[in-house]
Amino acid sequence: MPSFPTRYFQLPPWQEAAAESWFERGETAPRKPRPASSVLLLRDSREGAETFLRYRTGESPLGKIAFPGGSLEPADDDPVPWYGPSPSDWAKALGMDDPQQARRHVVAAIRELFEETGVLLAGPDASTLLESNRGPDWMAARVGIAAGEKSFPELLARRGLGLRTDLLRPLSNWRTADFALRRFDTRYFAAVQPIGQETSLLEGKGIWGEWRIAAREAERQNTTGLGDEVGQPDTVGLTLDQLTVPAVLLMIEKLAKARGCIAYLAHRRPTAVYQPELVVADGKYVLQVTGNDAAEGSGQRGR
Repeated sequence: MPSFPTRYFQLPPWQEAAAESWFERGETAPRKPRPASSVLLLRDSREGAETFLRYRTGESPLGKIAFPGGSLEPADDDPVPWYGPSPSDWAKALGMDDPQQARRHVVAAIRELFEETGVLLAGPDASTLLESNRGPDWMAARVGIAAGEKSFPELLARRGLGLRTDLLRPLSNWRTADFALRRFDTRYFAAVQPIGQETSLLEGKGIWGEWRIAAREAERQNTTGLGDEVGQPDTVGLTLDQLTVPAVLLMIEKLAKARGCIAYLAHRRPTAVYQPELVVADGKYVLQVTGNDAAEGSGQRGR
């Protein structure tokens, strides 16, 4: 199986204090990671495969620049019409023992994608998909769901829609490095942008979000180009590995090499858990990732 050498990823400035504290304290128990889902939204263009990236405020375990996503919520357990693989099938695909937990991750992935981009992987039956997500009513629904004032399952019921889980593809499972003050156990998925649906930022919360050519971002990842274009005080002057997590950067690299979205989605990936390791290299705290490229890279657990 092809492999790549050990990779080192720079820490963003806001994580350096936590890294130093982790080593100073010595052996300690890491914080428990919260389960989360994230979706690599794809589309083809003349310049190559593109993915939707967005800026996140604060210090999200998904990265300052990340794919749409977030943590699981209690309402993700609520009943919804379901089209596609069963929760048991999803558990097998995700390498999980608990079908209910697998179901939560799938629901959260579709919900977060809808909240953050407006793209809704849902339809009235197993072979039909929502044709348009435009209009103020859809934005109002997104704002209400994101604020916890409205229920995603209730929105689906009111619109007569069921989740098209067959339009998601499992990618990989990454855990935040042990030293971090906020940790996620993230299941990454991929989906192609549906015809007729457009992406838009969440009203009142979205600061920056754009479709980006994967090959271009992979090529200039060691420059500050993307961070400067996002133009926020905590992105200007930073390289891509300082702005995002290793999982996202490795997925962008893999997407850049794929011959289109279909080829990327067809790539088989192992059901394993990946986790970067905090180490000291050349006198600096960095994240070490070692492994094979079957899952856009793998990481070692531990300190």
